[in-house]
Amino acid sequence: MAGNRPIDAMEKAMKYIGESVEREGIHERVTGELKFTGDMRLKDMLHVKLVRINVPRAKILSIDTDAAFQIDGVVDIVSAADLPDPMPRFGPFVPDQPVIATKTVNFLGEPIAAVVAETEDAAAYAASLVKVDYEELPGVYTVEQALAPDAPLVQDPAIRQENEYKNSNIYYEWKYGWGDPEKVGADLIIEDEFNFPKTVHFAIEPHVFIGAPEDDGVVIYSTVQHPFLVQRELARVLQFPISKVRIVSPPLGGAFGGKGYPKFEALMAFIALRNKRPARLLLSLDEVFMLVRRTSAAVHIKAGFKKDGKLVSMVVDGDFLIGAYADATPRIVSKASYAGCGVFKPDNVKIVGRAIFSNTLPGTAFRGFGAPQYMWAIDSIMDLAAKQLEIDRLDIRLVNIVPKGEELVPGDNPVDGEWADDLKKAAEAIGWGMPLKPGFGRGLGIGIKTPAPATVSQAMVRLHYDGSMRVLVGTSEMGQGSRTVMAQIAADYAGVPLEKVTVVSADTSRVPYDAITASSRSTVFMGNAVVDACRDLKARLASVAQEIRKDDSEEIVVADGRVTIGDASYAYTELMQRYFGAFAGEMIGFGTYKEAILPNHPLKGNASFWEVIMCAAEVEVDKDTGMVYVRKLATVGDVGKAINPLQVKGQDEGGAIMGLGHSLMEHLIIDDKGRPRNASALDYRIPTIMDIPDEMITILVENQDGSGPEGSKGTGESGIIPIGSAIGLAVADATGVVFHDLPLTPERVWQALNS
Repeated sequence: MAGNRPIDAMEKAMKYIGESVEREGIHERVTGELKFTGDMRLKDMLHVKLVRINVPRAKILSIDTDAAFQIDGVVDIVSAADLPDPMPRFGPFVPDQPVIATKTVNFLGEPIAAVVAETEDAAAYAASLVKVDYEELPGVYTVEQALAPDAPLVQDPAIRQENEYKNSNIYYEWKYGWGDPEKVGADLIIEDEFNFPKTVHFAIEPHVFIGAPEDDGVVIYSTVQHPFLVQRELARVLQFPISKVRIVSPPLGGAFGGKGYPKFEALMAFIALRNKRPARLLLSLDEVFMLVRRTSAAVHIKAGFKKDGKLVSMVVDGDFLIGAYADATPRIVSKASYAGCGVFKPDNVKIVGRAIFSNTLPGTAFRGFGAPQYMWAIDSIMDLAAKQLEIDRLDIRLVNIVPKGEELVPGDNPVDGEWADDLKKAAEAIGWGMPLKPGFGRGLGIGIKTPAPATVSQAMVRLHYDGSMRVLVGTSEMGQGSRTVMAQIAADYAGVPLEKVTVVSADTSRVPYDAITASSRSTVFMGNAVVDACRDLKARLASVAQEIRKDDSEEIVVADGRVTIGDASYAYTELMQRYFGAFAGEMIGFGTYKEAILPNHPLKGNASFWEVIMCAAEVEVDKDTGMVYVRKLATVGDVGKAINPLQVKGQDEGGAIMGLGHSLMEHLIIDDKGRPRNASALDYRIPTIMDIPDEMITILVENQDGSGPEGSKGTGESGIIPIGSAIGLAVADATGVVFHDLPLTPERVWQALNS
């Protein structure tokens, strides 16, 4: 408002939103000119290599560093004895992971010491000379082992939170539900269990951590998605004010959740401060296999159906094997279990999600955030029921999908899309119902998840005297194109040409706060913050126009890069020159977007939007070899409004191709002694161009019914969620075999066909 007159804070026609404008930084990425964290070199920088042992659980008896210290260039060797006592611990939701191993090693790859040297080669050689004397201890590596009555405890109860589970290997369990599924009359009961594998993120850019003293604080350059979250944790661990801790996150070469939360930032801060010099830790791709992974899960479902296919009850039990430390898994299990019935809402539901410790790599966020684990089981149950009830597999889903406007979870925001129509579009795209050749099969998959609720994003826009604009956001650029989207939103809502907009991101000393870059929330949360900042900027421009005219009774319109007041109209540059003088001053707008914290809500906030995608697949199975060939793959994404359609399609397709991994080939194999057997870039297979479906169909549904700018919703994670279901159930259709375990490797398929 200005002088009690409304300001037109919207552009009359969006020029850039909805257009596939060229992506910011694309030329630098293609030519290799883009500087990643690994390309950074600071003056007088030291190099760090980690010392590990080849067992998953052990008591550390002694560390002999004498030989390592004899190597030229070795400056320091840091172990638990050199850090504060008690050892500081970190974690995004519960601080249980030590900066470096103290008395025990709890998973294979947990570092025991860090060698600091003048060169990377010297550090690596010296690290190989550090001798660790240890006593191997029994560990637990499966759900069954972890829950056994005599199981050794993964974590010391002294560091556990006070609750009924602290003296067990159960971190916690979350319970949701309504009605009474045990007292429902059903015509058919289907009960079965389905397993989802451990997988690794395999971002091609390695993890890099650089710590350096800065003024009277510390700066960390890190391959991290959430710089403000890491800043908070690092300040707590160092016992520094937040203002003394700076986190910089250069553009990332892929993340997928694996670069979300604190890892070695605290260790590098201690090393840099201790040696009063910058220090760099670069992990090899093989070392990344000793860092974090996706949580595996066993999901048991008991579902009741009427003869017409209507779901009347569901009992869902999800056991997630989360590894040695909590990391992000408390949020993963609680949030995924909250939507543990998928897009269905029977009248009687009981959901229990358990997070279970093991002496394996810590589980963390992974694209889909627990939803693929549940949807593989739910979709499988729907197919089993359809077969027994002699109902088409598409129809049994359509009759149960919650329609738009109705609650999916009691008390939460209603369904915001026409999901049944979306599923029909996916099925039609691959010719559902048409005759199939021998050896071919079709399957359906449904993907749904919620964004991180009740979080905060803030943005600033700076309009310079020449009419150009700088947009400051905390959103990390990790290949998803966030800078392009924020530039498009800012250009339209501020009325500035896109070529004059620059986006600055992910440096906690330069940009306003953003909770996280994850959960497919950035377009909605940060996008709305940018809109709010642009409106604030326009209000300030209107106030300047009033001051120049000395009349607050005239109507003001701010649009199309001009301020019109009464019979006068000023371009932004002209208005600012009149106010500040030539070549001086700038106008600043600030915006905040947050959603209400609901103390009584199990997730502390409602779903800002429902992230939904539907998938249909057609496969061919070679029954002699067990090879699966994906001939058609169609996805239908309910995106509300595509700010940049080409980028959105790229996100959906990228997620789908990544999903081929856990569907057909990717699984981290842990032997009976807790050692990964395929933890290398050579032995762990990911999809290549040879695995791409023959035909990929990507459909966007844009009903502008989302909570973001122009009715947009988040996307990016959803593409991966339904792929295991669609491909796995297509293979089942082609072979007549019910599969319970992903991935469907040639060996697994061949054995099932020949058993």
